[in-house]
Amino acid sequence: MNSQRKSLKLFFSVALAAAVCLVAAVARKWRTGASLDAINPAQPSLTSAPGEGASTAVRVRSLTLRGSQFRDAGRYREAEPLFDKALALAESAFGADSLEVAAVLNQLGMLGKYYGQFDKAEAAYRRALLIVEKTAGPDHPLSASLFHNLGGLEHARGRYAQGEPHARRSVEIRERALGPDHVTVAADIAALAALLDGQGKYDESEPRYRRALAVFEREYGAEHYEIAVNLNNLAALKQAQGHADEAERLYRRALAMKEKLLGADHPDVAMTLNNLAVLLKKQERYEEATALYLRALAIFEAALGAEHPKVVTCRKNFAALLQNLKG
Repeated sequence: MNSQRKSLKLFFSVALAAAVCLVAAVARKWRTGASLDAINPAQPSLTSAPGEGASTAVRVRSLTLRGSQFRDAGRYREAEPLFDKALALAESAFGADSLEVAAVLNQLGMLGKYYGQFDKAEAAYRRALLIVEKTAGPDHPLSASLFHNLGGLEHARGRYAQGEPHARRSVEIRERALGPDHVTVAADIAALAALLDGQGKYDESEPRYRRALAVFEREYGAEHYEIAVNLNNLAALKQAQGHADEAERLYRRALAMKEKLLGADHPDVAMTLNNLAVLLKKQERYEEATALYLRALAIFEAALGAEHPKVVTCRKNFAALLQNLKG
């Protein structure tokens, strides 16, 4: 079954844990689906940077917020200089080993993961983790977020077994602090499920996906980004198990939700388009699959550039379809 999963070349979403400290309130609003200053994540309406007279803390917070808005909208090139400036300001004002610096580093790591800069992301996460453990102890909430994100990074690299201990550590820290039914714990459990899924441990991953979905639907209602992420991942699991009809239903539900929440041209939408195309290609529904691949490639290339790992994978998947049509 593992070889089947590898040949499918699917994309899994591991929702990244937002930084606490500087942007904790922002993260709470985003995850609950509440208005983030009336900003549509597909087309952020950015507030102006505060003037030079504003405190450094406010300036760092503003830059971090603006960077996260661009990142969540899939506008990664525009997000990076904002995070870089926030980091330089935080280091200058609060010191290189401050929690403020760790929070910005976590945001930079998240950007690097999405942008395909995996080594840069890992360096940011690990530096942040050292700061937090030294400054606030191993059970600080930001430590849990960083372990969550390190697990997600290993998932993006396809190194599922290496990511599993990080994900388990994030669940352990947060479950002890918040209890087993907290929505943030559910996000950690969903991330662990994706890493177990990648190793072919379907009997362990499926109940965790379903547990997380139950919490998200209870907290957020029928539509939320976290729900869409886990529907995509559960669909990929069902596809690997050979349950094509259920997989298609889950993919289409995830796709409709992502399009509504993120906009039709967001890279996360392209991930699910690719996965659905893989499923349809396997069923020899070539015309439908071709349309999905072409749309996914257009979105990926516009947002990520031609050499991003997701673009390369999607292009290879489409090339395999074209080869089937020729043969």
